[in-house]
Amino acid sequence: MIKLFKVKEKQRAENPNGAAPIKKQSAGELRLHRDMGELNLPKSCSISFPNGKDDLMNFEVTIRPDEGYYLGGTFIFTFQVPPMYPHEPPKVKCKTKVYHPNIDLEGNVCLNILREDWKPVLNINTIIYGLYHLFTQPNHEDPLNHDAAAVLRDNPKMFESNVRRAISGGYVGQTLFPRCM
Repeated sequence: MIKLFKVKEKQRAENPNGAAPIKKQSAGELRLHRDMGELNLPKSCSISFPNGKDDLMNFEVTIRPDEGYYLGGTFIFTFQVPPMYPHEPPKVKCKTKVYHPNIDLEGNVCLNILREDWKPVLNINTIIYGLYHLFTQPNHEDPLNHDAAAVLRDNPKMFESNVRRAISGGYVGQTLFPRCM
């Protein structure tokens, strides 16, 4: 019983002006903190915290594919991690407008582990590798951008030409893509 009072006294001593005690981390924040400590990113990927490191639940991942159709491009994804993480997957959006069968023009990402195949044993590292894999091997069988998927399936050379034009800052059809090289 005496130890409990000493803990309270210590907390008051650390907050002498009556400031609120330091906010307790949720289970999701604790798990995310562990995930961040265990990150093993490919050399072509990086992570940043635009709101500062205190806002661990919102961050950005930059992917610079070093092979495939998207070689030389730079693509930025926002991650919003819910408080129920890892029981709910993070919300991931592509900030970079990209011509891609698995990413629509609004930045929505079609990656199975962000939807029906999410399991709490998966982590941020798994998602980043999944996103990286979308750029090295785009999947025309589960598209969000059906036009890009059809071109990839039916005419891979034309798809490659469209990707080059898009990441160089040009038009593909009626859509203008900003330069992302």
